[in-house]
Amino acid sequence: MKINNLFKEKKVVYSFEIFPPKVNDDVSKVLDTLENIRDISPDYVSITYSAGGSKNSRTKEIAQIVKNDYGIEPLAHLTCINSTKDEVISAIDGLVDIGVENVLALRGDRIEGKVKSDFAHASDLVELIKSRSDMNVVGACYPEGHPESANIVEDIRNLKIKIDKGVTHLNSQLFFDNDDYLKYLDMVRLAGITVPIEAGVMPLVKASQFGGIVKMTGAKMPTKISRMYSKFADDPDSLMEAGIAYATDQIVDLLSSGVDGIHLYIMNNTYVAKRITDNIRPIIDKLNG
Repeated sequence: MKINNLFKEKKVVYSFEIFPPKVNDDVSKVLDTLENIRDISPDYVSITYSAGGSKNSRTKEIAQIVKNDYGIEPLAHLTCINSTKDEVISAIDGLVDIGVENVLALRGDRIEGKVKSDFAHASDLVELIKSRSDMNVVGACYPEGHPESANIVEDIRNLKIKIDKGVTHLNSQLFFDNDDYLKYLDMVRLAGITVPIEAGVMPLVKASQFGGIVKMTGAKMPTKISRMYSKFADDPDSLMEAGIAYATDQIVDLLSSGVDGIHLYIMNNTYVAKRITDNIRPIIDKLNG
């Protein structure tokens, strides 16, 4: 099933993002995650890609398991900046061979010491995927602007190039300020980008996330979250509950604003996925009629 068709059938698409095991790690933990989210029935599950390039990625392996063993549609991430063209072609062909129909085309983060890439932008990867396959291509967008863009206007111009080359829907980078996200959506629509956009939400439920993933992405930290961290950083149980509550409130507000979908970065944490889904599922089901 091509994910772009979901947006024709539903007013709100609801999806999860997980990460595969490292190259030498046991797959059992990821299998436990998939077993636990099977009954939650997300519309699809995206599987991230190793920063090290195609030789180190187990995305294909997990995508095949998601599709064949769990009956969930996979969205396989694919990056290009740290791989040669031949390596990327091999990765594309490999996904096609196992029946993957959806791929998220990303440039990826630069790795120091890597040789000059055959790819400069994610749009180059989109073009290559479309030339070699019939896969549905998804793209990423950045509500606070890509960190390497001069400004948000330049970033949206580059986003339009990806759309014109064949991207059918977008998943946003995580963010915590809904007002900023909704302003970004207005700018994107004014630029002539009409494809569905899922809002990327990551529940902050562990103290390590504040100094890790959030710092890496550069996402703006609203005062409410800063207060939450200051109060509960040394109380893991309370921080977990506060993070779930904040993410639930954020999603309810986004649904009230008419977003096309919610893409939940669950970090392989099925407890968080279930708690948040229990909170918002009645609203999503009502919206989808």
